Amino acid sequence: MILHHRPHMSSIFSQPFRSYGVKASYATIRSLRQPLPKSADIDELDPSDNDFILSILRANPSLRDTKSYLASFGHQAERAKPSDLLDISTVLPPTDRQENELPKLTADPLKTSPVISSILNPIYRRTALVKLQGPFTDKQLDSIARGMVFLEKLGLVSVMVIEHDKLARGDEGERVTIIEETMRVVSVLEAHGAKARPVLGTVVRLGPMPCDYQDRAAHDVPSPEAHVFPTDLVPIRSSLRAGEIPVLPPFALDSFCRSVRIDANDVIAALVRGMVRANELDDGLQSKQPCDPHADYSEDINLVPLRLMIINREGGVPSYARSGYPHLLINLSSEYDFIRDTFEPSWLKERPSALSNLRLARTCLSYMPPASSAIMVSHRSPSSLIANLITNKPAVSSSLPHALLQGNRKLAPETPTLIRRGQPIQVIRSLAHVDRAKLTHLLETSFGRTLDVAPFYERLERYLDFIIVAGDYVGAAIVTNEPAGPDQSFPPISYLDKFAVLPSHQGDGTVDFLWVALHDETYGLGHPFSVNPNGGKEGKGEGRDLIWRSRADNKVNKWYFDRSSGHMRMGSWVLFWCDAEKRLKQEESQRADSGLSYVENWEAGRLEQWADVVTKIPSVWK
Repeated sequence: MILHHRPHMSSIFSQPFRSYGVKASYATIRSLRQPLPKSADIDELDPSDNDFILSILRANPSLRDTKSYLASFGHQAERAKPSDLLDISTVLPPTDRQENELPKLTADPLKTSPVISSILNPIYRRTALVKLQGPFTDKQLDSIARGMVFLEKLGLVSVMVIEHDKLARGDEGERVTIIEETMRVVSVLEAHGAKARPVLGTVVRLGPMPCDYQDRAAHDVPSPEAHVFPTDLVPIRSSLRAGEIPVLPPFALDSFCRSVRIDANDVIAALVRGMVRANELDDGLQSKQPCDPHADYSEDINLVPLRLMIINREGGVPSYARSGYPHLLINLSSEYDFIRDTFEPSWLKERPSALSNLRLARTCLSYMPPASSAIMVSHRSPSSLIANLITNKPAVSSSLPHALLQGNRKLAPETPTLIRRGQPIQVIRSLAHVDRAKLTHLLETSFGRTLDVAPFYERLERYLDFIIVAGDYVGAAIVTNEPAGPDQSFPPISYLDKFAVLPSHQGDGTVDFLWVALHDETYGLGHPFSVNPNGGKEGKGEGRDLIWRSRADNKVNKWYFDRSSGHMRMGSWVLFWCDAEKRLKQEESQRADSGLSYVENWEAGRLEQWADVVTKIPSVWK
């Protein structure tokens, strides 16, 4: 079996280091001859600043992640003017300088990159609803507060709601205990340099919102057990505009105007709906007023929650596919009911609030913008909050091969679960049930080319196996059965003809949702973790090898490399394949500790056969 191999790290870095040797020695000698202006060394920075910078670096955002973050918190960088470009005369010493005269160092301050400035000094501030599901020890709370402060530096201001799991509702002194816990959280936040404000007055009203029947029809989720009017948000608005983190106890006003303790989930759901509604009213008022082009919007805060963060001692939602380890990414539109049905009763002992928190995320995300997400994270992972804010992705991609996921050190009982509203997934096996106009629009928009419609659909009528469609054709994976020989004695080959996602949905989880469904219908068949409710085979059947080709200069190839079992270069093309996982597992079990060899008997000649098949597939573009 041919697998991907990575070069040894020393071989990667040795050549660049040798090529820069002369420049490095020159810079060292020059610095000895004339000292540079004194600047702060990274070791001299405050430890919290070091942690903040390292957390951003560990997030390892892609270019798309960075653009998405700046679209929410920064401004579009202006095109550089000729006067702003670096003059070569500031780099090279003047030619008329005397031989022994040292170059003069300019005292002009260095200009900061606009991208760095936008990350470290966000223009627009957004809000996040945070459920702090305690109680926590001082050390645990200290870790959480550090994460909240880091998020505030990046432009995400938290509205925190306190919960105390070990304090039963109705216990004597519960109100005093909750208020003390609220003040304790405020004190720890301020100890880390943040400004926080306890909002001890009731903001939430108990009971359904008037005219809730209209709300249920629009959002298809049960209405929250509490509600908020826009005028009730004055304390939260005041706190946010003052640059303070509001911290709320789970109190609500009942029908007798008494302040009573309710479930924190009801408080958060009511706040999400109320803050979204209040922002809609604000936008309506602003649209009627003339815009001031000289106004300073640096203190503006968008009330619509961008994130829902559930910080607890449990971590994420356990998954049957990962032996109780948490889900990495959840598509609520297609997986919510299935996750509840497959939840093991034994998990309730370690994660008693997993399902109720999942239900809270579903309710909140139905009101929040489509690009929003929820994260269930343990207090042990404050850096995960920063990574989620910048990348809006799970700690590990859920579409990676299961063999890589099982051996990944990032997977632990406290691994965070990222939850998105997602898209419904359906498997279509008949071309008669395909909306050709929408599919054509998807392919042409995604690839940026014009489809030769008639030959394309004629080919699908002959060879189509199935099409996986995400949402209303925002993504699709087309798999065909390609003939492997001149007669029917050879089984057909599963060929991934097209894999496309609209540019507006690239980066929102649709790609991973689509690839996981593709895995479950092809090379992952036969495994229990492929039993997913996407309208396909639901894990029943034997897995089949999946092959596809990609241009050698395709920027997506790196993503394909990580998800394929192997690849082979064929001139201007690259052939990728994914081996049937059930067959590999059976082979490994038969060999015990000896493992698989590089080329198995059943692999002989298959690469030549696959290469012959894919090279004969005609182009479908004009």
